[in-house]
Amino acid sequence: MKPLTRLNRLLSRLPTHLAVVVMCIMWLIPTLGLFITSFRPREDVRTSGWWTVFLPREQVGQVEYETYCASCHGADGKALPQADLTNPDLIARYPRSNRLLAMLRKEINGRPHLVDPPLPENPRQAQEFLSPVLTYLQTISGGHVAGHRFTLRNYADALVGYKGTQDYLTDCQQGVSSTLAKFNCDASDLLNPEGMGRAFLNTVIVTVPSTILPILFAALAAYAFAWLDFKGRQWLFAILVGLQIVPLQMTLVPIARMYVRLGIADTFLGIWLFHTGFGLPYAIYLMRNFIGSLPREIFESAYLDGANHWTAFRRLALPLAAPAIASLGIFQFLWVWNDFLVAKIFLSTHPVLTVQVTNLIDPRGSNWHILTGAAFLSFIVPMIVFFAFQRYFVRGLLAGSVKG
Repeated sequence: MKPLTRLNRLLSRLPTHLAVVVMCIMWLIPTLGLFITSFRPREDVRTSGWWTVFLPREQVGQVEYETYCASCHGADGKALPQADLTNPDLIARYPRSNRLLAMLRKEINGRPHLVDPPLPENPRQAQEFLSPVLTYLQTISGGHVAGHRFTLRNYADALVGYKGTQDYLTDCQQGVSSTLAKFNCDASDLLNPEGMGRAFLNTVIVTVPSTILPILFAALAAYAFAWLDFKGRQWLFAILVGLQIVPLQMTLVPIARMYVRLGIADTFLGIWLFHTGFGLPYAIYLMRNFIGSLPREIFESAYLDGANHWTAFRRLALPLAAPAIASLGIFQFLWVWNDFLVAKIFLSTHPVLTVQVTNLIDPRGSNWHILTGAAFLSFIVPMIVFFAFQRYFVRGLLAGSVKG
């Protein structure tokens, strides 16, 4: 019977285990793909999926090369001495597929460069065909940085907000003045208003006060609701709990108009007050439940020894409520850090990370490779906070549910 009992237990837990595994896979695979893509060169990001990094480098573009080029240039690319495709100086002239496409569109001796098969007429489709070919040429020539499988140049472009023809480091080395008008090619570019470096500082400036202020006010209010006896206490607490159902979107226009009249529109003070106000109902609810579940005898003993409410709050309530404070801080920190709507409306001239990611988007879609590095920069801090303090999430959800 014991083997049968163990089998029944295993089968009963199987759905739960499968659900956990599926959820982990659904969360980890996109994150892994974004992480790998953030290190890939521009052409690779534009033309192939991130999973191709697990293929041998020599296989990327080899089939396309054999289809379009091998009949004239040979399987090794050396059949034409005047156009040796293994020459790194020759391949370096074509850092992007659009330049290679422009060259292949030119006729040779009155005939198209490619005849059998011909290039697609649609430029986008032609570049999709030629990008793997260019990757293969960069591989066999071995003389150009774009042939490398991984690079940090996407992060450099995202940090400084660079949208040039190639990338920030290359154009700085070559001194391309037309695309470097807003840059100095030194450390000061990290604070460029269009880059993620400045947005990171703005996010920290917004998040830290917007996390500390709700915790401070909520702790004071929670102690009052838990241990002070005053008229209407329960009704006032019920109203505060009910405020959690008020949609944030309904208040954006009235508060924006009020901020304009008060002169705090588009300021850090305005967004601090907004996040504090909307964070207080849940913060007070969580803190009150936790502080209210603490043993009454501890506070009664302190009162008998002559302690007033401020001393009891500072010496007893705050230290004992450390798990609730930590969990509340994590919830509020992640909420404010990942906020987009409030920051977009109330802090447009000082964009935070989530807003700056959208500002990096080129309407023509020519630089979306930068978004991979920018997106990873925007959520790397929340990931670190989550994995470092995940045990407090469970404590926060269960705060006050068990009478201690």
